[in-house]
Amino acid sequence: MRRAILFGTFALALSGCASMAPERAQPEIAAQLPNTFPNSENMGEYRPDAWWTAFDDPVLNALVEDALADNLDIAEAAARVAQAAAQARVARSALFPGINASGDASYSNTPLSGSAFGGLAGAGGGGPTRIENDSYSLGLGASYEVDLFGRARSDFAAARADAIAAEYDYRSVQLAAAAETIATYFEIVDGRRQIELTLETLDLLAERTVQTQERFRRGLTPSFELYQVQQDERNTQASLPQAEAALDDAQGRLALLVREYPQTMEERLDRQLLPRLVFDEVPAGLPADLLGQRPDVAAAWARLEAARLRVGARRAERFPAITLTAAPGTQGGEIGSVLDVANNWAINLAAGLTAPIFQGGRISANIEAARATYDQQVANYARTVLTAYREANSAIEEYEENRQRYALILAQREDAQFSAELQARRFEAGVGDYVSYLDALRAVYQVEAALSSAGRAVALSRLDVHRALGGDWAAGVEPNPVGLIPAPQEGQEP
Repeated sequence: MRRAILFGTFALALSGCASMAPERAQPEIAAQLPNTFPNSENMGEYRPDAWWTAFDDPVLNALVEDALADNLDIAEAAARVAQAAAQARVARSALFPGINASGDASYSNTPLSGSAFGGLAGAGGGGPTRIENDSYSLGLGASYEVDLFGRARSDFAAARADAIAAEYDYRSVQLAAAAETIATYFEIVDGRRQIELTLETLDLLAERTVQTQERFRRGLTPSFELYQVQQDERNTQASLPQAEAALDDAQGRLALLVREYPQTMEERLDRQLLPRLVFDEVPAGLPADLLGQRPDVAAAWARLEAARLRVGARRAERFPAITLTAAPGTQGGEIGSVLDVANNWAINLAAGLTAPIFQGGRISANIEAARATYDQQVANYARTVLTAYREANSAIEEYEENRQRYALILAQREDAQFSAELQARRFEAGVGDYVSYLDALRAVYQVEAALSSAGRAVALSRLDVHRALGGDWAAGVEPNPVGLIPAPQEGQEP
């Protein structure tokens, strides 16, 4: 027993001094991340939390809050976080001894050998002819594999890194759900405005057709002009069902994002939607901040760490494994004697060593597979960093271009409105015709439609900037659980 204890103590002393994992390192391209975004002049501190409230729209704020709490993709991602955390605890269990309880009871009643013929019976044939025996035992069994070369520690650290990656994936899903909600909302706002302008244009074109028909009848306009006006009216009419279908689809997608049915979403949006456009430049901070702000970059780094640690775990499998076991307990022929631990105790201590000699190349193949996975994650992390920088830089530039475009179309609207007012005054003064006024008014509607689309582009490009820069948009928001009800019994209608 002393030898087993000494052997186990020596193994335990060595168990914390070995790690077979490669040294922690980051790809060279990630270390060379530029110091600035060339398309941004505002390098102030980036503040991502609830940035969409700058649109000053209570309907939008409520929708984003509902999406963060009720979105089903977020609920699924939260379950994956819980799963990864549980798997990490499973891996951690290998660092502790395993203890099991055991209990045995046996009873036997057998004839004494030869008693059937009286050969071994007592004097005068009155001796015992059967043997009765019972026994009981209680015990504990404990075993512990000494992690001499760090296999269990590396596997646990890798599983913990996987859990961290799952947490960052969860944040990515939160960001995606909020972003999709905002984008779909502005799609609905623009879609409604486009339909409204289309209806106004149809009224205008109907009146324009009547005026052209009258002028054609009087010989003041050629047939081609009448044909062109009629075609414009028909084309505008044909575009209306498509616009209405697109609006209905957007409302359905928005309902899915907040875990509702489309009918409920129609009721929530049955009001005037007036988000305020924001044109302020977004402080982008430093490119290096992307490594901590963007959850996809952080998740890629965590998976890189997990792959690195698993290389060490697989390498450790080439070396001997030391197992310590202990089995204390008590036994006796009667239950009372079993409970008399002081007089009936027993203990068995053992230490064993197993070393792989021939595994048919399994261990080497596992090491090569782990190393290949590590190389994949190195490339994935480098690509994720490059993508993050490109997306942030492009989003900043696109936001600036869309702001400039909106300003130009806004100036066009002023010109178009001035032209329409001028034609109205000319018509009222008798020096202009009504058709020219209708054409000028139609130009106003066309510019209004372009301005609505440009406003949506400004809002979405601002969204893209925030999404590219990352950050924790929903700090402290917990997803609501998905409700369950009993499933219908077999043969019942669902």
